[in-house]
Amino acid sequence: MRPPGARLGPINGDSSDIAAHRTGQDPRSVTPGPLDIVPSMTTDAETSGFSTREREAMRARAEELKAERGGKKKADELQKCLDAIAAMDDDDRRIAERVHAIVLRVAPHLHIKTWYGFPAYADGKDVVCFFTSAEKGEDRYATLGFNDAAKLDDGPMWATSFAITEWNDDVEARVEELVRRATQA
Repeated sequence: MRPPGARLGPINGDSSDIAAHRTGQDPRSVTPGPLDIVPSMTTDAETSGFSTREREAMRARAEELKAERGGKKKADELQKCLDAIAAMDDDDRRIAERVHAIVLRVAPHLHIKTWYGFPAYADGKDVVCFFTSAEKGEDRYATLGFNDAAKLDDGPMWATSFAITEWNDDVEARVEELVRRATQA
């Protein structure tokens, strides 16, 4: 047992101190069990919890925020969006081009930009909708997503993300309806 006023927990950074405290024994006589080992904090990028794709998205978003603060022109942001679309593989690029055309036609007031490196369309500073490619998002399908600024509310629950695997007339009509609803006053 520890003397009165003794500090509880690890004394020398040794996990045997934890086991000793739990059992009331001398720390030098206790072998730590598997539950007594305290994991060390690490800053190694490989074990930070973020994937390479997530780190790239965070870097892209940081660059976007810097560009916004620097007063970049709308033409520069439009070009970044078009460059992001052009960098996609053929299938995703075709879908992204069609989504882009629909947003321009249905909601021309939205500000075109990139968001985490993906094409996005904002009302002021709030992103209303965005497109993520299957390839860059490491998914089996491209996604058209909507944020809080989108007005898609439909009762107590509604979808905010839609998978797109191919483009056809039905998909085009559905995307047009979603963008129209998302941006209605």
